[in-house]
This record gives sequence, structure tokens and C-alpha cells, in this order.
Amino acid sequence: MICVSIGRSRHKHVMAEHAHLAEQGADLVELRLDYIARVVNLKRLLRERPCPVIVTCRRLSEGGKWTGTEEARLMLLRTAIAEGVEYVDLEADIAGSIPRFGKTKRIVSLHDFNNTPENLEEVHARLASLDADIVKLATMANNPHDNVRMFQLMAKSNVPTVGLCMGEIGTPSRILAGKFGAPFTYATFHQERALAPGQLSFSHMLEIYHYDKINKDTEVYGVIADPVAHSLSPLIHNAAFHELGLNKVYVPFRVPQADLFRFLDDCRKIGIRGLSVTIPHKEAVIPKCHKVEGAVRGIGAVNTIIFQPDGEVLGYNTDYRAAMECLDRALGIDPDAEQPMGKLLALVLGAGGVAKAVAFALRRRGARVVISSRTKSRASQLAKSLDAQAIDWENRHLIDADIVVNGTPIGMHPNVDDTPYEQRHLRPRSLVFDTVYNPEQTLLVKQSRQHGCKVITGVEMFIRQAAHQFHFFAGQEAPTELMREQLKRAIGPAKY
Repeated sequence: MICVSIGRSRHKHVMAEHAHLAEQGADLVELRLDYIARVVNLKRLLRERPCPVIVTCRRLSEGGKWTGTEEARLMLLRTAIAEGVEYVDLEADIAGSIPRFGKTKRIVSLHDFNNTPENLEEVHARLASLDADIVKLATMANNPHDNVRMFQLMAKSNVPTVGLCMGEIGTPSRILAGKFGAPFTYATFHQERALAPGQLSFSHMLEIYHYDKINKDTEVYGVIADPVAHSLSPLIHNAAFHELGLNKVYVPFRVPQADLFRFLDDCRKIGIRGLSVTIPHKEAVIPKCHKVEGAVRGIGAVNTIIFQPDGEVLGYNTDYRAAMECLDRALGIDPDAEQPMGKLLALVLGAGGVAKAVAFALRRRGARVVISSRTKSRASQLAKSLDAQAIDWENRHLIDADIVVNGTPIGMHPNVDDTPYEQRHLRPRSLVFDTVYNPEQTLLVKQSRQHGCKVITGVEMFIRQAAHQFHFFAGQEAPTELMREQLKRAIGPAKY
């Protein structure tokens, strides 16, 4: 179940949102009385309420907006109980002074906006002892392990517990709360009006993560990155899981570099079966893999991790597979032919994870490869590993290339007016491969089309690598058209 928090300054707006949420299928709504700018009229808010409510009135010190007296705040909470609300939220320091009455259930809560206490179990026990029907713990996640501690606490608690870690690092705790026994999680009415750090919207929780379908048997997959909020992988993988009726969920995990190894060690504790790996972790995860495919050794980067039931951790690179498929299709070559690109010269811009994968695919197909990166040392290192050539970034336009690959983030949203390759140097009938997928129609792609170049867009690359990941995750073919449709809808209409 999802509890949707409503925080508006006027009664009529609170009531309108409450009615709208009930129509959208919300089973529980939190009325944040501290947001109301005028004298609170509880009878008006509660009369003919369309679904059950939690009444909350939070002080400034606990992330709320209440500016009245503490006596007036306690009176509001007592009045809500007298009016027969379904739930009332009571902080630990006042729970003892507000007795149980009627059928109203007591949520005894604690909020810590600085950290997740080391003595989390002691804190939980203290809250549970205050005549709590439900314990709510909302703490700040300073590292991914805080989520793990919260999950373990909820799973073994004898008192129903809602344990949420705030902030972007804590987002997984909101999505996976139900898997670990929470009676409900919290969401906001609209993504732009989050009432707590890291809170997701009701529509995202339902339409992207399908929270109402998550249970203790749900298999967990995800993407690790830093940052991770921009990733569209959760959108397409969850849509594919849902389409095929699979009890799986795909979660964004923000994992700072310093916490990477501990997070990977924690994965089995919370039931993670597989991960997509992106910036900045593609190289760093390799030592934690027991086995990697040959392409990983050649590229030096992993973008997919599978946790085997026997404890083995396997590393793959689906960027490489996707790049080869894109190139073969665009050039109309036979992938089984020996050195099918032996007469072609390719210029690869960038030396990061994606650039490495595409460069490796080109060399596998026999193409001559020149690498140019804004960091010359990285270009030189990659070129040496692939028996390729490295040149200075300033000299990239001097290469008369048959294939130009953008493996940099130049042109990515929001910097859509940037291009890594000047228009006047584009050659008609050459192949331009831009790995940027948001937007699909980058400036480089649009200018390449205008010059009569063949084009491979980042969307095609992204969907193909995701489809290979999906096969590793689910053991079956991915619904690629659905995934492509979801991605294109998210990044906006194509503009040629």
C-alpha cells in the first residue's frame, strides 16, 4: 500500500487532491496539517473523506511547517483522534501524553534529517514500546548500507514498521519497503512537491515501479551509478518486467565510489539478482567479479553483473554486443565474415566505458581505429590496449574517417546545442554513431542527416544493450519495441 502525502496551504486544495487521489486508486492519504496556512478546520477536511487518512502535524525541527504553539498542535492531534481518523502520527516525545482512544491506530515516529542512527534497533524498540500500532522511522541515508540496515530491521520486527531512508541514496528504501514487510510506504502527490528528501510521486511508484505488485518474493535488479537519478533504465526494464508478468523490480541505486565494494557485498543480503553498471563504476567493479566474459577483459569495463545462486558473481559487457549489432546492421555486413570492416577507418571520440566498447567492437570487425579524447592520456591508454592510434582532441577533424563515433556525453540533455564534431567536417555517405540517447536527435545526429550520412542513434544502442541485460536478468527475450516506445516517450518526440 502507498500512503500519499498532501501538503497544501488551503483546505480546498487539500480536499481536491484527496478526492483526485482516491479516484486514481490511492488507499491511504496523509493529511499534513502543518502545511495549512489558516486555522485548521478538521471537520471540513475529514467529513466525507474519500479514503482513509493519516493525520500528521509536523514541527519545524522535524521537517514540518508548524509555527503555532505546541499546545495547539497537540490539541489538533487529540481532536483528530476524537473525530475517528484511521491513523494519527505521533512523535516519540509526545506519544506518551496522547492516550489511545477509539479505533484510531497510533503511528509512533522518529525523523532524523542528518543520519541513520548506529543504534537503530534500540531506537526502534523505544518507539515500539510507546503503545505503537506502527513504528515509523525516517532517517537520512549517508551511504547505501543504511538502506540495508533499515531493510533488515523491518524484516525482523514484530511490530509493523515503516522504515524509510531519505535522500537520493535512500530512494531504494521507499521502493522496496513492501518487500521487507512495511505495511505501506510514502509518496508525494506530484514529483515537484516532495514533502521529504528523495520522496517519489504516487504515479511513479505505481506506473514505473508497480509498487502494488511488490512482495517478499519479488526479485530485485537495478542500476548502480553516481549520480543515478537521470537514468531511464528503471523505466524500460520495469515496463518489460510488467509486460511479461514477471515478479521482478528494477531499482536505481546511487552508490558513491567509496561505498562500491560494500554495496556489492550487501547485494545478496537484500536479494539483488543482477545489476546494470554505469558511470563511474564500469571499471571498478571488475575485481568483485569471479568470472568475466572475454570482451570484458578486452574492453576493461563491465556494464552487467549477475549474482549466481551458488555465490559466483559474473561480469558482462552488453554495450559491446549492442555496438556490434548496430554497426553490422547499419553497414549491411555479414558478422560471420572475416574482418568485414577491414577497409574502414573509424574515429572514436572519447575513452570512457561506452567508447571502449564501441572501439573494441570496431577492432573485432577489423576496422582501423583512431581514438581522440579530451584527456589525451586516456586515449593513449585505450589505443595501446586495442592496437589503435591516439591523437590530440584538437586534431580530431584531420582524420578522414569512414565511421565517426561519439562516445562522449557532449550533446546530452540539457546541453543539446553542443556537438563533439564540427558540421563542416562531416562527409556524405559516412557513418555517424552517436551513443548519446537523450535526446535521440542530438545536434550531431541532425547535422549528420543533413549531410547525407548514415546514422546510428544512441536510442538504438541503449535499447539493444538493455535487451541483452534483460535476457541475463529474465532468461528470455526482451520486449524491445515496448522498451523503445517507453524510452522515446520519456525523452520526447523525435525532431529531424
